[in-house]
This record gives sequence, C-alpha cells and structure tokens, in this order.
Amino acid sequence: MAIVLDASALLTALRGEPGAERVQASLDGAVMSTVNLAEVAGHYARAGARREDIADLLAGLPIIFAEPDEALAIDAGVMRRLTDRAGLSLGDRFCLALAKRSGARALTADRAWKALGAILGVEVELIR
Repeated sequence: MAIVLDASALLTALRGEPGAERVQASLDGAVMSTVNLAEVAGHYARAGARREDIADLLAGLPIIFAEPDEALAIDAGVMRRLTDRAGLSLGDRFCLALAKRSGARALTADRAWKALGAILGVEVELIR
C-alpha cells in the first residue's frame, strides 16, 4: 500500500527520533503534500536555518511531492468540522485528504489521528 507522509513523520526521520526507522523504510516512493513540505521547511526556518540549507537537507529524498489542487483543498476544508476538536492543522488535513484520495496509508507521529482515521475513511499508522 502507498504511504502519504505527514510532516511529523518526515521530521522524525530527519532528526533520528524514535520511529525514524519506520519512516526510513517507507521513504522510497512515499508521497507528501507540498503543504506538509512547507511545514517541514518552516520547522527548520524557525530554528534559524537558511533557505539553501533547508533545500539541501530535503534534496534527494525519494519522496513524490504532490501539489494541492482545488478538489484536494475542498476535501481538506470539509474535514475541518470532523477534526477541530482533535486540534488538527490545515497541513494535517491536507495529508489526510491526500491519503484518502490516493487510497494510501497516512504515516504520522500525531496520536490524535488514530481515532479519526475510521471517521474520515483513512488508514492511519502511528510511527511510535
């Protein structure tokens, strides 16, 4: 089954945190929304990394980056009503909407997603 990465999953792999091995095993051919890529870049930018350093860090990853389209944006927006109480962000909803559309498993470190998977019709795998 295809894998869609949440920003938390990629950050776990890049930082070598617990669960990194699971993410590393899924990187080849994994898909990630460019919205979630922006979250990863934002994490490093907030820590003071330069744009060039962030681009270098992400270059060569065997991930397919998916650009959001109108339908995906609407799907992510519609999920808001069902995910607000769990505190999911717009990026979280883009990841889940992409996984749902792709029939893929969403890989995340965010425990709040597990209970929402069945409600949203998305298979969610926690990496730790």
